[in-house]
Amino acid sequence: MPGHLYVPVTTLFNMDDGLGAYTLRFVCMLVSIIAYLILHELIHGITMKFFGTQKVSYGFTGLYAFAGSDDYYCKKSYITIALAPIVVLGIVIAIINALVPKEWFWVVYFVQLSNISGAAGDMYVTAKFSKMPNDILVQDSGVGMTVYSKITQP
Repeated sequence: MPGHLYVPVTTLFNMDDGLGAYTLRFVCMLVSIIAYLILHELIHGITMKFFGTQKVSYGFTGLYAFAGSDDYYCKKSYITIALAPIVVLGIVIAIINALVPKEWFWVVYFVQLSNISGAAGDMYVTAKFSKMPNDILVQDSGVGMTVYSKITQP
């Protein structure tokens, strides 16, 4: 029954439906986490395009996936780009989690945990950039960032 408020983690390991159902849940969880990684970066890229980027580059370093460009973004635009995946996917995953049967709750929940932990860097730069002057310009190549601000003369 969907919409459970309390689902013990032991339901993830429940084998009452057999080894096949148990294995299916774990395979679906792994595939969903990989799909999440791709969607996360695609949402960054779509948001970059929304703010005028012509060419977004995507890649994987072996440690993390990325979306980047050679363009410069104002502070508000970049914070929107940074937070778009956690907000969009957070809402979508939460809705899915509310709708799945209890045997699947933790499968979806672990994808949500991946969403939150996968956005740690995005939340970090948002916190840092929020404290910077409003005139900053951010260039994010995907593997490195450069932040510019006007120099004020005394």
